[in-house]
Amino acid sequence: MSYYFCIFNSRDQPTFELEFGTSKQGGDGVPRFTQEARNLNPFIMHASLDYVDELQWHTNQMYLKRIDHFASSHISAFLTPTSTRFLLLHLPHPPNTDPVPPPQTSTSYSPYGPYTNSFPGTTALSSLSSSTTSSSRSSLASVSGGGNSIANNPTSPQTEEAIRLFFTEVFECWLKAVMSPFGGPQEKIESPVFRTRVVAAGKKYL
Repeated sequence: MSYYFCIFNSRDQPTFELEFGTSKQGGDGVPRFTQEARNLNPFIMHASLDYVDELQWHTNQMYLKRIDHFASSHISAFLTPTSTRFLLLHLPHPPNTDPVPPPQTSTSYSPYGPYTNSFPGTTALSSLSSSTTSSSRSSLASVSGGGNSIANNPTSPQTEEAIRLFFTEVFECWLKAVMSPFGGPQEKIESPVFRTRVVAAGKKYL
């Protein structure tokens, strides 16, 4: 499974992007997106934001689960109380597929336009951090037994639970990053510490 993780602020601007591969079932953690898929992924993510904007009014949950798919790619979402969106694109790939190296030059993608949303409730924020440690330990035990499903099946319950745990851990790291006096929820996250923690969360759960 190859993953493309992106954080969007309330203006639909990407503030953080990361590609990584599965670490389950002997995975090496290297993404295996083709160059065509790499070029298309940001557009798929932006299109999925419309579904997040619609779903936020019909649930009080922060984890929205799998919200969209395009061809073989599936997109899961997590919505923060500040209307920052975490999107994870996961793409199954055939076993023993050789990784495709990323381009030498990075490309920045412009948002389609400003967008402002509000979160219907913030009660989940205070309770999320206190319950994360105990729930993560018990959930991780069940997820670790379904490594094969995580690596190959993007719609399995084990994959859904693993993505939830990934989002929850990244959310806690994101809170610390945006509370820094040198940044904010609308600013790009360029902290190498944050990137390292996101990579570690991906290896831990996905």
